[in-house]
Amino acid sequence: MTHRFLAYLTLLIAALTLTGCGYNDFQRLDEQSKAAWSEVLNQYQRRADLVPNIVATVKGEASFEQDTLTRVIEARAKATSIQVTPETLNNPEAFSKFQAAQGELSGALSRLMVVSERYPTLQANQGFRDLRVTLEGTENRITVARNRYIETVQAYNVLARSFPTNLTAKVFSYAPKPSLAVANEAQISTPPTVDFSAPKTKP
Repeated sequence: MTHRFLAYLTLLIAALTLTGCGYNDFQRLDEQSKAAWSEVLNQYQRRADLVPNIVATVKGEASFEQDTLTRVIEARAKATSIQVTPETLNNPEAFSKFQAAQGELSGALSRLMVVSERYPTLQANQGFRDLRVTLEGTENRITVARNRYIETVQAYNVLARSFPTNLTAKVFSYAPKPSLAVANEAQISTPPTVDFSAPKTKP
């Protein structure tokens, strides 16, 4: 009876100690970040599945720039060739490569949509319009999923770097996770040039 009581007491003390040092919080936030990352991947896959249909529809326009389509196809192939595993979340180099590949696909699709504005017959294609609306909705879902992942990683990293829970992180190997970054950070951080002066007339 005494041994059983001591065993229960030991378990109770261990549970209270782990709870107080943030162990359960690490478990909760780690699972949340994994779930949020799964949703990011889900939306990226949705976009990757949509690209072949868009390319096939656009190819119907004989005069469309093949170079633009080639870039989209290559970017899509590169983005889907990177194998993402749970370990990727703790590997900053692999995480950065995955982000770069998805950013390249985003850029290629943006160029495709801009170029397509020049083709009235393509704009009148109901199939292309439907695909474009679906793609825009997917991009919005990707943005929402990325934001949720960033928030969960932020909460996790604050816990991993704060005292005394940083001691728990070291004991149980809970390293800070890499967060998502903006692909064109340098470009958007540059202030735009605004010039309302009248255009110069030629002499």
